[in-house]
Amino acid sequence: MGNIFQERVETLRNLMRSKGWDAVIITGSDPHSSEYPSERWKQVRWISGFTGEAGDVVITLDHAGLWTDTRYFIQANQQLEGTGIELHKTRVPEQVLIPEWLERELGDDCFVAVDGLCVGADFAATLPGTVVSVPDMLSRFWEDRPQIPQTPIFTIDAGEPRRSKFARLREFIRSNGADAMLLSSLDQIAWLLNARASDIEYNPLIISYLLVDQKSIDWYVVRDTESDAQTEASFSILEADGVNILPYADAALIGSSFEGSILVDPSTLNYDLYRSLVTSGNPVIETSSPVDLWKAVKNPHEIEGMRKAHLADGLAMERFLYWLEKRLEGGAEISEWDASVKLSELRSMIDSYRSDSFETISAYGPGAALPHYVTPRSNAPILRTSGLYLCDSGGQFDYGTTDITRTVPLGRCSALEREDYTLVLKGHIDLAMAVFPAGTPGCRLDALARGPLWRSKRNFGHGTGHGIGFFLGVHEGPQDIRQNLNSIALEPGMITSNEPGIYREGKHGVRHENLMLCVSLGSNEFGSWLGFETLTLCHFDTAAIEKSLLDRDEIEWLNDYNETVYRSLSPHLPDEIASWLREKTLPV
Repeated sequence: MGNIFQERVETLRNLMRSKGWDAVIITGSDPHSSEYPSERWKQVRWISGFTGEAGDVVITLDHAGLWTDTRYFIQANQQLEGTGIELHKTRVPEQVLIPEWLERELGDDCFVAVDGLCVGADFAATLPGTVVSVPDMLSRFWEDRPQIPQTPIFTIDAGEPRRSKFARLREFIRSNGADAMLLSSLDQIAWLLNARASDIEYNPLIISYLLVDQKSIDWYVVRDTESDAQTEASFSILEADGVNILPYADAALIGSSFEGSILVDPSTLNYDLYRSLVTSGNPVIETSSPVDLWKAVKNPHEIEGMRKAHLADGLAMERFLYWLEKRLEGGAEISEWDASVKLSELRSMIDSYRSDSFETISAYGPGAALPHYVTPRSNAPILRTSGLYLCDSGGQFDYGTTDITRTVPLGRCSALEREDYTLVLKGHIDLAMAVFPAGTPGCRLDALARGPLWRSKRNFGHGTGHGIGFFLGVHEGPQDIRQNLNSIALEPGMITSNEPGIYREGKHGVRHENLMLCVSLGSNEFGSWLGFETLTLCHFDTAAIEKSLLDRDEIEWLNDYNETVYRSLSPHLPDEIASWLREKTLPV
C-alpha cells in the first residue's frame, strides 16, 4: 500500500484529468484568510501531512510541491518524506513563488483550479491562465471532514463601545465614496463587535462575515436553532446595538441582495465571495481595511488589561520554572510534553484564563532548533540536566493575550550554547532599549536585534517582532519588526514582540521573547521620540551568560529588568519560590 498522502494526491489528479485542469492549488488558510484555520480547513495537512502554520500545495499532473518559509524548512523535509511532494522554499533570495512557478511550468493558457473560499482575491489575481473556482473541492474525497465550528459567543468590555467603532468605520466608508464595507477577517470582526468565541483553537474568534453600511450592520454567523444561553444573551446585546444576526451561508448572497458600492479588502476577502460581488453589477472598491491599524493601537483599558495579563502570566511562568528546576534536581524524569502540560495547568489556574494562545513549543536540544517545533504527545524527548531547553508559550485571558519565550539552561552548557544564548539576549536587549523618531517603521529597527548575531556571522530566518491583540490573535498586524519592507510606522499603544533567535540544526536553539508596548518619550527641537516599555514579567536566567559579550548598558538593562521582575512578582509568590527568584535575579 502506498503512502496515504501519495494516494490522496493521485485521487485529486484523477479529478484534474476529468475536468481538464492543469494545476490545483490547496492553501493553508480558510475563507477568512486566517493564519490559524479551524480543523475543517486544514486542507494542506490532509493532502500532504505537513502541519506547519504556513504552507500552500500545488499539484500538477506530474509534480506536487509545498511552498513554505524558512521557519519550516527542517519540519517540511521531515514530514514530506515519502509523500512525493517537493519542498519549495520561500523567504529566501532564490525563491520562486507559486504564480511565477505556474507561469514558467504551464504558460498563460493553463487552467488552475482553486478552492475559491480559501484563496484570497489578491492572490487569485496573480495566477496565470484561467482560474477555476471550486469551493470545498476536497469535500468529495475527505469523508470525515469536520463541520464549520460553532462555539459559545460572548461580549466583552474592550474600552470602546461597539457603536463608537461602527461610527469610525462608517466615516471611513463615507470618506471613500462607498455605501458599505464587507469585512471577512475574523479578528477585525471580533474587535468591531467586542465579541469573542473559540471557533478556532487558541483564538477567541467567531467564524463570520460583517457587512456595514450607513443604516445597518449585518452579521453573517452560524446560529444553531438551539444556541446556548450565553450566545443568545450575546445576540440580544448585539441586536440592541443595531446588529442584524443572519445565517452564515447567506453571505454568498450579498452581491444579489445589496444595492450600492461596496468596499472590500482583497488581501483578506476570499476569491469566491469577491467574484460574486463583482459579477453582481454593484461597484466594488478595493482598499486596505482600516480596522487592523485601529485595533493595533491599544486604548488605556486594553493596555491596563495587558499589564494585568502579564503580571498573572509571569507568576505562572515563575512557578513553572521553579517546578522544572526542582524536579530535575530531584532526579525526576520529565519529558518535553510533561513540561508543556504542567505549564498549561499552571496557566489554567489564573482567574479569567480562557485557553493557551497557541500550542506550546516545549523543546530540548535538537528540537529547539526548529523554530515552530511541535512537541510530541507520546515518546517526547526527556529533559536532561545539561544544555538548553526552549519554551515558547502564551495565554488567552479575558483581559489580555500573552506570548513569551524563555530559553533555560538546565545545567552545564557548551561554550557555543553560552555564546549563542548571550548574543541572542544581547540583540533582544538592544531592541528593547531602542529610542527612535515618530514615524519609524519596524523594519528600520530590525537590525538592532540582529546586529550582535550579524557581527558573528550568524542569523535567524523568522521575523523579530509581530503585533499581538487584546484577547485576540497572538499574531497581528499591520505593524511588525522584520527585514521585509513594511511602511507601517510604530505608534504609541502598539504592542509588539521582541524575539530574536538562533537555530543550529541537530544541536540547539535559542530564542528570548518579551512583549513590548510602544510609548512616547517626549518631544524636542528634533521631533517626537518613541521607545518601548517591556510588559512581559519573567526573569532571564543569567547562568548561561558570557558576560564579556555584553556592554555595560546591556548589563544594566538586564539587571534592572530582572530586579523589576522580582519586585513585581515576589509579593504574590510562595516564600520558597520568592527566595528562589531572588537568587535568580541577582545582578550580573
